[in-house]
Amino acid sequence: MYKKILVPLDGSDLAECVLLHVESIAGGCGTENVTFVRVVEPFYMAMTADPDMGYTFSAKEWQQLEAEAKSAANIYLKKLTEKLKYNKSVKVQYEVLHGKAADAIADYADKNNFDLITIATHGRSGVSRWVWGSVADRVLRSACTPILMVRAPGCGTVS
Repeated sequence: MYKKILVPLDGSDLAECVLLHVESIAGGCGTENVTFVRVVEPFYMAMTADPDMGYTFSAKEWQQLEAEAKSAANIYLKKLTEKLKYNKSVKVQYEVLHGKAADAIADYADKNNFDLITIATHGRSGVSRWVWGSVADRVLRSACTPILMVRAPGCGTVS
């Protein structure tokens, strides 16, 4: 049923709480492909052309910052996928995406015909959800792919 599973991660232990769920689904659903992604968001910083107002970044420095973030994401995904133990019939791969996290995940899932997105959620509600937002919630509302949202162990529902 779930031949292609997409697993967005952000490098946190909370996000990785989905790993056991993905392993169970992949083991029992005839899954052929599990793809782990990490999104590197563009850097947004106030800039000024006036040297007296503060430090400004050159285009080369911006590119270097983004390249370092992409490299760190790539290293994280490589290490993670190397230690996973899936059935040999399951192809495990990873990819670093660039853009706003929720949009990049939803677009990637739709363009690559995934059958399921498995993503962790902080379980925030009330004001904290409104202030911080929720990538998982935005993916849920924008992706056409079915989504399994896993609440992190010990998450709170304080309003």
